[in-house]
Amino acid sequence: MGLITHKSLFCFFFFTSVLFILSWFFVLRSTGRPLFVDFGILPNTGLLANADIENSDESPDTNVPIVEEGGGTQNQILIKCDSKKQVKVFMYDLPPEFHFELLGWKGKSIWPDIQSEVPDYAGGLNLQHSIEYWLTLDLLNSEFAENLSEKSAIRVSNSSEADVVFVPFFSSISFNRYSKLKPNQKMSTNVLLQEKLVNFLMAQEEWKRSRGRDHIILAHHPNSLLDARMKLWPAMFILADFGRYPPTVANVEKDVIAPYRHVVGSYVDDSSDFDSRPTLLYFQGAIYRKDGGIIRQELFYMLKDEKDVHFSFGSIEKHGITQVTQGMRSSKFCLNIAGDTPSSNRLFDAIASHCVPVIISDEIELPYEDVLNYSEFCIFVRTSDALKDKFLINIMRNIGKEEWTRMWRRLKEVAIFYEYRYPSKENDAVQMIWQAVSRKVPAIKMKLHKARRFSPTNVSRENLLLSDSLPRNFW
Repeated sequence: MGLITHKSLFCFFFFTSVLFILSWFFVLRSTGRPLFVDFGILPNTGLLANADIENSDESPDTNVPIVEEGGGTQNQILIKCDSKKQVKVFMYDLPPEFHFELLGWKGKSIWPDIQSEVPDYAGGLNLQHSIEYWLTLDLLNSEFAENLSEKSAIRVSNSSEADVVFVPFFSSISFNRYSKLKPNQKMSTNVLLQEKLVNFLMAQEEWKRSRGRDHIILAHHPNSLLDARMKLWPAMFILADFGRYPPTVANVEKDVIAPYRHVVGSYVDDSSDFDSRPTLLYFQGAIYRKDGGIIRQELFYMLKDEKDVHFSFGSIEKHGITQVTQGMRSSKFCLNIAGDTPSSNRLFDAIASHCVPVIISDEIELPYEDVLNYSEFCIFVRTSDALKDKFLINIMRNIGKEEWTRMWRRLKEVAIFYEYRYPSKENDAVQMIWQAVSRKVPAIKMKLHKARRFSPTNVSRENLLLSDSLPRNFW
């Protein structure tokens, strides 16, 4: 009798164990995880990756531009770009009130005839945020350029063929020139244009198709697009920094940081050296700033009595640009300190002057940093360290001729990446921005494809793609 009882108990535990293992198996399978990977039953994922590369027509190096250091002439191509990465851009034919009319251009067509005359952009400090102007000109130029293979972006007439959709609203000049109310106006021209832009975009099939995720909108001035940004957040913004944006609206994953257009002249024939630049450290600009820029006045009091440091207030008025140009070209290092926002045009003036930038801005984001190593030609100092007694000046004094010369030479090599030109040329700022956009395209397409996985058949696509009232951090 006892034997039967033991056998019964054994059978009972055996069958319950089998049922438990089978239930465990089906639960794992239902989660979608690959089984047995951890037990070495499936091939090593690295081997699978290598096999995919061997069977691919492209090597892994062709997917991302590579920045090369030294070892050649200054005319040598510094960034190798895959010709297949040329981005196709559909540009809306917005009325002129959104773009060139804001610059004073008067014409009977939507676009000026840039083959005969190119409208000028506004001068002075307006130029530093003129990115929208240069990119729009580049797309218009691609319609008649002889050698399209040299372009990083080309305009296409069919939006279904495009990688991205470009919105040619000159938002920075709109803010700078048209933010004040005119007589009998209840709403400024800048705010009115933003309202019109939102209404226009929401009505477009291109926007509905992707909910704006493949659209490019420029808002380089920190205060531009202030009223519309929360409604247009799914789009890719081209910005100066993220200082006045919540991370769910703008972030480094979905958006592109573009350089300011420097206001000092380019240092074309720079034959200077370590000994011919007598000023050790240079800063000229607004000293008393709010927010993160408070550090400027603290550094001013720490450095003002150093004999080989120039730290003073200045502006572009009364030959200010000439003074800054001369000052930077005669200095070894140029301070770039956070102001009202993390970035400023001063960094790009320093690069154009081949004055090694010293960046004190903890929240700064830099253009093309996914392919460019800024530590080769810039010095970064944490704000907390810079405020320590003698910390900053000791760093500067301990950098010798050899190290400075290496950084100075690298500055001369990369300076072209920050030059805005029309027509654009290889590796200038316009081409570099388009290349940065092209590197975002695969992620955009993947997100759009994933978003369509479980689209219910009984709900219209238009209803599915209605914009959210508030961003939910799509990325």
